[in-house]
Amino acid sequence: MLAKASLVSFITLSMLAAASSLQPQQARGPIALPKRSTLTKSDGTFDLDKAIAQTVATKNKHRQNLINLQHNTGSLPQGFEIKPLASLPSKVQDTLNKRQAEALTDEDEDEEWAGTVSIGTPGQKFLVDFDTGSSDLWIPSSSCTSSTCSSKTKYDSSSSSTSSKESGTFSIEYGDGSTVSGPIFSDNVTVAGIQVRKQTFSPATTLSSDFAKDPIDGILGLAFPALSNLNADPFFVTAISQGAVDSNEFGLYLSSSNSELYLGGADSNRYSGSIEYHDVDTSSGFWEISGASIASGSTTAVSHFNTVIDSGTTIMYGPPSDVKKFYAQVSGAKWFDPTDGFYSFPCDRAPEVSFSWGGDSYIVSSKNFNLGSTSSGASTCVGALAALDLGMGDRTWLLGDSWMKNVYTVFSFDKNAVGFAKLS
Repeated sequence: MLAKASLVSFITLSMLAAASSLQPQQARGPIALPKRSTLTKSDGTFDLDKAIAQTVATKNKHRQNLINLQHNTGSLPQGFEIKPLASLPSKVQDTLNKRQAEALTDEDEDEEWAGTVSIGTPGQKFLVDFDTGSSDLWIPSSSCTSSTCSSKTKYDSSSSSTSSKESGTFSIEYGDGSTVSGPIFSDNVTVAGIQVRKQTFSPATTLSSDFAKDPIDGILGLAFPALSNLNADPFFVTAISQGAVDSNEFGLYLSSSNSELYLGGADSNRYSGSIEYHDVDTSSGFWEISGASIASGSTTAVSHFNTVIDSGTTIMYGPPSDVKKFYAQVSGAKWFDPTDGFYSFPCDRAPEVSFSWGGDSYIVSSKNFNLGSTSSGASTCVGALAALDLGMGDRTWLLGDSWMKNVYTVFSFDKNAVGFAKLS
């Protein structure tokens, strides 16, 4: 599915300094994000079915992003191409459905970087997925009567004195042919003490059936307006325009515990040294930076490529030809699932993977690179870098959770840049 590209981990979000009035305030909002891995089964093996579902979701998420970008700007950057809608193989869907029916014994449900937001006056609380790879806010509407919405918290516009219906409609299509769609509204939105007025969003009246088994209610995108399906400013851009934050950037610290989204600055307790910033081409709508290289040990495998930094994606993806070059430098590496782009490597000889953008070199730990053994008792493991053509050119990589867990990441609208710092 689109913005639910992450089959990442479930988050408890603590709201700080939530105010009863919805007036702009100078504030910084640290948000706790506890986390665990979900692409590795409890027995230590790689969960291929979930990984395939995540790959399909990632394809369709960025396919929709490119559609939005073309609609909002009139064209696509050179080398970008809108790919056909991807679909989940029926065999995989059947397996996942069966496992869902056995939820009492399944310890590894799909989860996201999610937390509580408040919408309306008085505030109605929703659990949303925070996603730096998309730009819209949507939650279920009280008008959604399907079984998918039965377990969700639903927005009731009639209960909010600040709710306003806007023109147009919102719609996203997923790989199974279903959609998230609904009208467009504006209302007051609060996230961790950061309060904005008249934020554009969609209270969805139709939700993909895949959301029925998902703990989140909706999505809150943190990328640039050019990717917006609503053709509106995302929440944090609205916060900037209304002066609701004292610094026009936010930081993400992702870890197995004590993770955090920090709105309105960077949390110096989470990193050491200085933040290394790299310019973003805002015309693409993505948090995309150029000049990257990847190395296996001391050997640079690929260089001079672009990277999209996306908290809404679980692992890392690169163009098939580039990923092949990387694994050619990894002793014992071989194809594990060529159809979906996954490679394996000897578990006892995990590669030392690192990325650089011309400054410091940042290592991806073996723990974050290893998605689990290929089968129970196997000596080979699956790598968290997979081959995938997203239609974003043959030199663009997508770096998700498996990358972001290794650094402190800052997304700066002031500098139009992404910054990285060593973890403290």
